[in-house]
Amino acid sequence: MEKPSSFTTDKQTEKHSKFFWTLSDSWTLTKRSVKHITRNLDQLFSVALFPMMFFLLFRYVFGGAIDTGNISYVNYLVAGIFVQMLAFGANYTTMNLAVDLQRGIVNRFRSLPIARSALIVGHVAADLVRNIVSGLIVIGVSFLVGFQPVAGPTDWVLVFGLAILFSLAISWISAIMGLLVKSIEAAQWTGFIVIFPLTFVSGAFVPTETMPDALRFFAENQPLTHVIEAIRGWLVGTPIGNSGWLAFAWCTGIIIVAMPVATWLFRRKTLQ
Repeated sequence: MEKPSSFTTDKQTEKHSKFFWTLSDSWTLTKRSVKHITRNLDQLFSVALFPMMFFLLFRYVFGGAIDTGNISYVNYLVAGIFVQMLAFGANYTTMNLAVDLQRGIVNRFRSLPIARSALIVGHVAADLVRNIVSGLIVIGVSFLVGFQPVAGPTDWVLVFGLAILFSLAISWISAIMGLLVKSIEAAQWTGFIVIFPLTFVSGAFVPTETMPDALRFFAENQPLTHVIEAIRGWLVGTPIGNSGWLAFAWCTGIIIVAMPVATWLFRRKTLQ
């Protein structure tokens, strides 16, 4: 796709490949989405406040009734709340894409010589920025209510590396949902009814051993549990088993599949 000469000369344009311009367009639209976050900080705080409400509720209301063995419940809980926050935060991609489609912004971009995938990449990247900030807030609050990690520098790198990969995976799934829904209202609840059950039918808040057999089988083999168990193990030293590599494999696999599907759906939608 050729680039306009309003910012560069034709000779300068010819020097760069299509891949370069795709990255350039994606960076421009990422900055656009990030500006929306900085100008509307309630988005940022709502992502952090929702899981913190769950954190305080489970910590002080249900924590005394839940047996987590040799680990304190607050240490057990942090990984689950952290991953829940990432999942719900990444779901903003669904709503933001739906807003752009329904309000005609995408039609305006169609008249510009930009990469079609740049808008989706911009939303996903901006949601990653939001999740990183919200994640730091949640981790900071957890120290105030008694969280005592044993993680070393390498463990923290693994935690945030997996958190970034997981956030990207959920964001690309959310992008697909944002392209499939027919209205902004549908976008608001679609991600919720998917993410909410997955976070609760996992090892986020209670040990999976206490669940009925069928539910336990699902909980122990779904990606959120592997992500939670890996992060919990790195933070507080609980057994990880195969969850470490399975978490990275799940997230990578989801991105590899969801990214081209979302791009194809977007191109198809913009050609209608």
